[in-house]
Amino acid sequence: WYQRRVRRGKRSERDSALFTRIDCPPCPKTFPHLSRWYRHIAATTSSMTTVAKGQPQWTAPEGTGEGLRVYNSLTRRKDLFVPQRGRNVTWYNCGPTVYDASHMGHARSYISFDILRRIMTDYFGYNILYVLNITDIDDKIILRARTKYLLENYRQEMKSRPKGEVLSEIKSAVDVFRGKMADMSADDPKLKMMQKVMGELEPVLGQADPDLDTLLTLSSMAMENWLDARLGAGVTDHSIFAALTQHWEGAYWRDMSDLGVLPPDVLTRVTDYVPEIVSYVEKIIENGYGYESNGSVYFDSAAWRRDRGYLAKLKPESVGDLDALADGEGKLAEGTGKEKRNQVDFALWKRSKPGEPFWESPWGRGRPGWHIECSAMADAICGGKLDIHSGGEDLLFPHHDNEILQAESYSSSPQWVNYFIHTGHLSIEGCKMSKSLKNFITIQDALKKNTGRQLRLHFLSHSWHGGLDYSESAMTEAVTTEKYFNDFFLLVKYHKSHLSEGITSFEKFGDAELTLANSLQNCQLTVHSALCDSFDTPTAMRSLKSVVSDSYTYLSARKTPNIRLLVKVGVYVTDILAVFGVINKSETIGFRSGSTGDSAASTEEAALPFVRCLSQFRDEVRGAAREAKAASILQACDNLRDTVLPELGVRLEDREPGEPAVFKIDDKETLLREKKQREEEQVRKEKEKAEKAEAKARAAREKLEKGKTNPLEMFRTDQYSAWDEQGLPTLDKEGKPVTQSQQKKLKKLQAAQDKLHKAYLQHISDIEI
Repeated sequence: WYQRRVRRGKRSERDSALFTRIDCPPCPKTFPHLSRWYRHIAATTSSMTTVAKGQPQWTAPEGTGEGLRVYNSLTRRKDLFVPQRGRNVTWYNCGPTVYDASHMGHARSYISFDILRRIMTDYFGYNILYVLNITDIDDKIILRARTKYLLENYRQEMKSRPKGEVLSEIKSAVDVFRGKMADMSADDPKLKMMQKVMGELEPVLGQADPDLDTLLTLSSMAMENWLDARLGAGVTDHSIFAALTQHWEGAYWRDMSDLGVLPPDVLTRVTDYVPEIVSYVEKIIENGYGYESNGSVYFDSAAWRRDRGYLAKLKPESVGDLDALADGEGKLAEGTGKEKRNQVDFALWKRSKPGEPFWESPWGRGRPGWHIECSAMADAICGGKLDIHSGGEDLLFPHHDNEILQAESYSSSPQWVNYFIHTGHLSIEGCKMSKSLKNFITIQDALKKNTGRQLRLHFLSHSWHGGLDYSESAMTEAVTTEKYFNDFFLLVKYHKSHLSEGITSFEKFGDAELTLANSLQNCQLTVHSALCDSFDTPTAMRSLKSVVSDSYTYLSARKTPNIRLLVKVGVYVTDILAVFGVINKSETIGFRSGSTGDSAASTEEAALPFVRCLSQFRDEVRGAAREAKAASILQACDNLRDTVLPELGVRLEDREPGEPAVFKIDDKETLLREKKQREEEQVRKEKEKAEKAEAKARAAREKLEKGKTNPLEMFRTDQYSAWDEQGLPTLDKEGKPVTQSQQKKLKKLQAAQDKLHKAYLQHISDIEI
């Protein structure tokens, strides 16, 4: 019936009456038919049109902006960026929940937002107040800290307990673990990981006298859950939870430093803002959008929907997704559903159960809900309205949608955030990153293979709000890009070192110079247009590569290039890469010491005259040595180039005889790494050469060994019973004549053996001589 009505687009008064009595959309998984009916009626009801057809109306800030358009999750389009107060921008970014090592999914967000922040600050000139939060109160943190603490205590205590008793408890925990596995669905992503754990555990568990330390380590997942169920409620010391968060927050900052991510202007930790959060929740209750239930406080979704007509601005299509909502409430919220008036209500303040950290509040001992922290802390630092709020795409719903409900119910503002921006998902070799798929990569894992600069170059080649794949081939491309730019910079520096001073440094522009100058201007226009188009760094990077390519074309056509023009290209490319954070800028405050002007010569510039003199002297010595055929002197020149200078950060490249060598000041680590690679390649080639020689010698030995047999005797075996005078078989072992085709094959074999035997006899003769 409802399907026919949906197809016909009909809606009766009875439909409308029933619709108005439903406080929230039905869950599509639990009630698929009812959910479809609800969406149909919502689409034909004027008060709910925005929920079904799209997002609630977004109000553009007043002003003309400066040409920058930003992809806005609130509209799912690129909107003109207009800050509230001139060039001043407030930006709040959702930070990490510090309970484990940061992974490449985190790197995806923090590197991407660092790039955007740098572009807005260093290219567009905005004054940004950048706020980052640290979530140090959370269900994941509580469970991780509690279980790790209990497991470590158990490990210490078991040393003084009877082994049989400990073994019995571990087996009990494993039995419970097996029971959980049996209840899981086959497509549950955690099941594979648990099966892997059991696969490693079972052989040790089946031993007659297993080592308890090894057994406890392998069964840690099972034991943590078992211990927490029995002893978790007794963990009350706040320092246990703080120790975990402090450890992983420290690791997070080290990761960000290694990735070259700028620190925030303001850092907000949830534990530092509990009083502000309590006051924030009180105001929401006062405004009629929150209610207390059994010591917890929940957001009243029905009241908000009644007054505003929507429950989500970012992903209205996800309203009613109870799985996503439950995930947002946290694992420790299981069993609290009866406390809520509606299934889509969410916790603003959680009553702390035994074994959970707590703070005093008007509703009793408790702790903040996950969503409330950002709304309250952003308000405490930036006031009631944000220019930009950001986070990963996975935070769209319910986290950020619920943040909006909280903030707008607190201040009665119709639009808490003007621009919501989200980074796209990161995949690993085309697959979702997951421990069960064995492709879970921490930031430190990635940094063992590639540098922070190379990761940033990879991110720059993709849209910040689209999907991004991390793979070996992609990183190889990033390494190639890095080398491409670095080789260009070194070449420009080399030519710059030959730039004369005064009026003689200015040369007439010919057609080649005009072409390159035009290429540079086109690049500048393209880069600006790309950055205005929602930070389109892939297009900007392609344009930078293009002008570098044109520079190489110019150099190939001009043996004596216009150095000033070439330097101008190099400076522009350097400046843009510095804006992107690929190249570090000087953080010197004030005038540099030892300078009488606005800037001082760098170490590199100071070293160039000495390197030039050394290179010229070597060229003369090398030329004389070639004429005199002095091999030892030529070897010394090569040693200077290949061993001595790389240790000093100098790259020397010999050219055709008679032409001066090219010298470049390069990164010492890069030169030493290349030197090591050359040495390893040389070792590999020598090893390969030795293996080939050994294989050749072995083949020769085998050939000689085979040649010992006289061809006249080679077929005199029990396979045959008669032979002719040449030693060829005439009858097989059963006395049957050998066929003509068989005799033909045997003759060929005998002829080949005859050659081998003659070679063997010659070898013996040579040895005797």
